[in-house]
Amino acid sequence: MILQALYDYYQRKATDPDPARRLPAFGLEDKEIPFIVELTAEGRPLGITDTRQGDGKKKQARRYQVPKGVKRSSGVAANLLWDTAEYALGVDTKGKPERVAEQHAAFRQRIAELPEAARSDAGLQALENFYANYGHAALAADPAWPEIVEGNPVVTFRLHNDGDLICQRPAVIAGRGDVAEEGGKPGFCLVTGQAASAERLHTVIKGVWGAQSSGATLVSFNLDAFASYNKEQGDNAPVSPLAAFAYTTALNHLLDRNSRQRIQVGDASTVFWAQKDDAEIEEGFAAIFGERDDPDARAEQVRALLGAVQSGQFDGGRGDKLFYVLGLAPNAARVSVRFWHAAPLHEIARQIRQWFADLKVVRSAKDPEYPSLFRLLAACAQQGKADNIPPNLGGDIMRAILSGSPFPATWLNAAVLRCRAEQNVTYLRAAAIKASLNRLQRFQPNQSLDKELSDMLDLENTSPAYRLGRLFAALEKIQEEASPGLNATIRERYYGAASSTPVAVFTTLLRLKNHHLAKLSNRGRAFNFERLLGEIMGGLDDFPKHLSLPEQGRFAIGYYHQRQDFFSTPSKSMQFTQGESK
Repeated sequence: MILQALYDYYQRKATDPDPARRLPAFGLEDKEIPFIVELTAEGRPLGITDTRQGDGKKKQARRYQVPKGVKRSSGVAANLLWDTAEYALGVDTKGKPERVAEQHAAFRQRIAELPEAARSDAGLQALENFYANYGHAALAADPAWPEIVEGNPVVTFRLHNDGDLICQRPAVIAGRGDVAEEGGKPGFCLVTGQAASAERLHTVIKGVWGAQSSGATLVSFNLDAFASYNKEQGDNAPVSPLAAFAYTTALNHLLDRNSRQRIQVGDASTVFWAQKDDAEIEEGFAAIFGERDDPDARAEQVRALLGAVQSGQFDGGRGDKLFYVLGLAPNAARVSVRFWHAAPLHEIARQIRQWFADLKVVRSAKDPEYPSLFRLLAACAQQGKADNIPPNLGGDIMRAILSGSPFPATWLNAAVLRCRAEQNVTYLRAAAIKASLNRLQRFQPNQSLDKELSDMLDLENTSPAYRLGRLFAALEKIQEEASPGLNATIRERYYGAASSTPVAVFTTLLRLKNHHLAKLSNRGRAFNFERLLGEIMGGLDDFPKHLSLPEQGRFAIGYYHQRQDFFSTPSKSMQFTQGESK
């Protein structure tokens, strides 16, 4: 299913009416070419064109469609009419003249193996004249030459005033002999269902975060234990050369660093695409779950999508089209599938709407209305670092979002532990805890008598854990008003114990409360606090010896809701006695 969906995506993009968005034809690939040697028709070099843009190390070369590169490790194998400076120009950049001579000879040999009709092309004639009469010595005075000698970058050639590179000229493309690569045994392609030989080694996939820099394969059989019936390499999963080229080209395009259809979800490099061309939802998906430099623009995109769901824009017709989400993670020399989801667009849109409804919780003006998944994961990781996010957590959450299933218990556990470790229930942690508990309650209603948590303070919520959280927040607020300017409150000292073993600390905190209330100069305010404590504790029979993980989560939400309510205008929990405090 994954390869079939990628194959179909390639077929769509290969015929895109916009040349800038079109994927390369079979036998070609997109390649960043930083330097182009400009030649006259007689082969005289006019200079070196630097295609890179940007500053410093962030310079990025322009991409060109060139003949597909060869697979090589430590051996000598040349690409057709484009390659590193050692191959294309015979420049010794590493002090190995003999090897460079062998590499340059292999580059020249690839050209010589082209059909006679191709070698009579004006571009190839100019290149042959360059090699015969000038060579790389004629380029030594060019300003770009020091970078070429030092870095051994990719180099290719172009006739001056010609729009195409020499390797792109029609005669070269028609005459290249590497299109029909040798495949494996005859059989049927698993992707197309047509009779075809199997591609023995599939093109590597690049752009997966954490994978080796040279790339890794999605389909490979590199050990005998993975093979069956004495088959070798790709014969174990027969995919035709054309289908293998299509799915690898499509996936590398989606994983490109400039792609608008990829995000990082924990350790999973996640790509997504629609069955039919739908730029709005493809780019909108990245805005929903990924990070953007402009959070306001991101929020507007999310609102637009949710508005489209509300108006029924994704129901029927457009909404019946499939939408695909694929998460990939490194696995040594291979790429592993962390998660894969395919569903109609209207179902994806409905689940996204539910995701934000589950997350919604009262917030301050500085907090994002629609937090990204990465920020939610980082908020629950140690020190807030991406490297500390558990490996499978992001993928498990994404799978739960798209399928509408309960969120993994590890997410709730991570959020609760961070609140206890740092004695701080932040907006993002509160959102994560609320979403986890509500979805768990929705799918396991018989596990607890507690109702779903609301967005803001719920005075009717009788959950003991929720009320204990409210009580702790009220006691902290009393201390803050009694002793303004405190460096640390009861939260720094008692939050962890109060949220896990309430009986051990709340009797002490209630005794301290009397001392703090006595210090308040505004007796009406003190009376309000007494009324509030009475309202909260009216629903408590006793202080539990221990709170379970879900109960600790409800404690955190009760604490967060009550704290937010203290700073809201008017306060739900205090407004019933505001008149008496004056």
